[in-house]
Amino acid sequence: MTTDHTAHTLLLEGADATAFAQAQFSSNVQSLAVGTWQFGAWLDAQGRVLALFHLARLADDALLLLLRGGDATSMAQSLQRFVFRSKVKLTVPETRPLGTGPALETYAAHREADAYVLGCGDHSMIIGAPQSDDAWRAPQIRLGWPWLPNDALGTLLPQAISLERLQAVAFDKGCYPGQEIVARLHYRGGLKRHMHCVVLSQYVAGGTVLHRDGENGIRLLDVDGRDASIQALAVIDDGLMHAVENVGRIDTDEGVSLHVTESWPA
Repeated sequence: MTTDHTAHTLLLEGADATAFAQAQFSSNVQSLAVGTWQFGAWLDAQGRVLALFHLARLADDALLLLLRGGDATSMAQSLQRFVFRSKVKLTVPETRPLGTGPALETYAAHREADAYVLGCGDHSMIIGAPQSDDAWRAPQIRLGWPWLPNDALGTLLPQAISLERLQAVAFDKGCYPGQEIVARLHYRGGLKRHMHCVVLSQYVAGGTVLHRDGENGIRLLDVDGRDASIQALAVIDDGLMHAVENVGRIDTDEGVSLHVTESWPA
């Protein structure tokens, strides 16, 4: 699976843009100040993540989504069904190069000429960069910021990819799709899969499912293979992690070894 280095974005504009996003997305959109961004997700009725994105507030009545996987056109078409009489316009801009910029405070967002810049701490992401690059990928893997391959969309619960830690899920706002299931997991537990940062013994494309003793225990999300150390984010069954927790190394049926370097709760 090749990595898409272009920026897939969705623009929400209008007097009801924030209220619409607040009702549809899992984060607390109303708390988002102009000139900042937050992580957000759109869930299905079963609480599974249909889309993960950076959500930037460009103005009082304008929000920009940068999708971390998936297709903006299909998402816009699905969201359009819920607009009804809301004063909100959904626009899918053309895909643009996604590049890496200089250090900028995390969660800062601003427009620079015809580009948009999202601060990520020791780097930034530029929507509309002169050319695409993925230098941002390695530091974001280490931060535990997942990028979802297409075949993972609609299969993972927010806690499995640590979205509570990223404050992409709110429990103190009104209803949104999937909220009941996500809240139940938050308050009662029961989730048996979590995200980890791993080093792979060899390059394997993001989206690959690896097995141990015939079990589908490991789903790779994004993989950075530019350096000698091949880093990746992976969702791993808790039972498998408990079996190897004193070693931190997982040898898979496919002949790929994983060394776990970081683990995150929900």
